[in-house]
Amino acid sequence: MPSICNATIYACGMPKRIKPMLLLAGTTVVDPDPLFILPFAALLLAIALLPVFLKHHWERHYHTISAGLGSIAVFYYGFGLKAWGGMLHVAGEYSSFMAVIGALFVISGGIHIRVSREAKPWVNTLFLLVGALLGNVIGTTGASMLLIRPWIRMNKYRFTGHHLAFFVFMVSNIGGGLIPLGPPLFMGYLKGVPFWWGLEHCWRGWCVTSTCVITVFYCMDRMNYLKAPRAIREAETDSVKWQVDGLHNAIFMAVVLVAVVAFPPGIRELAMVAAAGASYFTTPKPVHDSNEFTFGPIKEVAWIFAGIFATMTPALDYMVLHADGLGLHSDAQFYWLSGTLSGVLDNAPTYLTFLAAAFGLEHLTLDNAAHMHEFIAHHGHYLVAISLGSTCFGAMTYIGNGPNLMVKAIAEHSKVRTPSFFGYVVRFSVPVLVPIFCLVAWLFFRG
Repeated sequence: MPSICNATIYACGMPKRIKPMLLLAGTTVVDPDPLFILPFAALLLAIALLPVFLKHHWERHYHTISAGLGSIAVFYYGFGLKAWGGMLHVAGEYSSFMAVIGALFVISGGIHIRVSREAKPWVNTLFLLVGALLGNVIGTTGASMLLIRPWIRMNKYRFTGHHLAFFVFMVSNIGGGLIPLGPPLFMGYLKGVPFWWGLEHCWRGWCVTSTCVITVFYCMDRMNYLKAPRAIREAETDSVKWQVDGLHNAIFMAVVLVAVVAFPPGIRELAMVAAAGASYFTTPKPVHDSNEFTFGPIKEVAWIFAGIFATMTPALDYMVLHADGLGLHSDAQFYWLSGTLSGVLDNAPTYLTFLAAAFGLEHLTLDNAAHMHEFIAHHGHYLVAISLGSTCFGAMTYIGNGPNLMVKAIAEHSKVRTPSFFGYVVRFSVPVLVPIFCLVAWLFFRG
């Protein structure tokens, strides 16, 4: 059990206050003033609402908003709480996070998949299933950017809202539920969750969720196919032809995967950056042009997560010290609450926030290797609920996970039909996903 002591904390512009601290094998978790959790909430609301309602203003000022809110937490911890070491630790985690996300984004942008002919429902179903598996291997961001354009091309003449919605369901969200190569599970990996833990413990819930979603998709796509004009259905009788350009990038993808699993911190990040650089400079320009590759999306992700990593620090520390007062005590509560917030905010910080709450509930702290081992060994059921809730519920809205809006933007650029923000929720995510999530909760989290 951690020892609890009192320490004198000086806050900016505030009188002396006596606040508890956790002293854990050299790790200090300060108890922040709840007021300084507000920048975290404000940033999540900005990410959720501004791209939808003030798109052009967000595109021009997202970096200023993220940096401004993040600087509040940095200065509070540095000058108010004299906890510069904590912020340096957060900066290191952010660097690791961006190294893997950026490397997978750049490398996947060097692979172009060309498709001819319209796809039959069974081909579409198989494609989504493979896309979900690929999302576990190269991350949901990499898989989404790699597969969305061929997905549009292979359904060009009968592309409707359900094609976009189920791609977001399977590839951009559910596909990241087993292996920590993208948000949100990579956040847990940075905190010490073993790399293969999710695959070993979450696969049952993941398989039930994936099977149900893919079955509903096949039924809907079959009906869409039967409504298509005869000329399109006859064209679909020919086999779908595939051609892959930039296949040498699979080597660089393998380097990233090996680096994440086997290399120590520092060398791991250098190896991933080197692989991304080699991929970018060895990929022919026509391949990048075919993918309409730019650094714009990853630049936005970098700025946003810089703000998230900074502003969520007070929230995480507060959750660790006050988890007992939140009323969380069951797997079902962690599943539904982490999932619901992941759907309306962003699943990466939501995952880490509830993981911190689960640690605090057991009087443990995240940034302690011994406590991570104890938590995994004795309280891993909480982590299963949080992992499945955060990854799968991210598909509830366009703002639940980073790739969702990028997929929608690419589809709109390709001039195919896409559901509106509320149309997506009302027509697809609520009627399709909520009953499936209820089934998963009943099967795995009744206790």
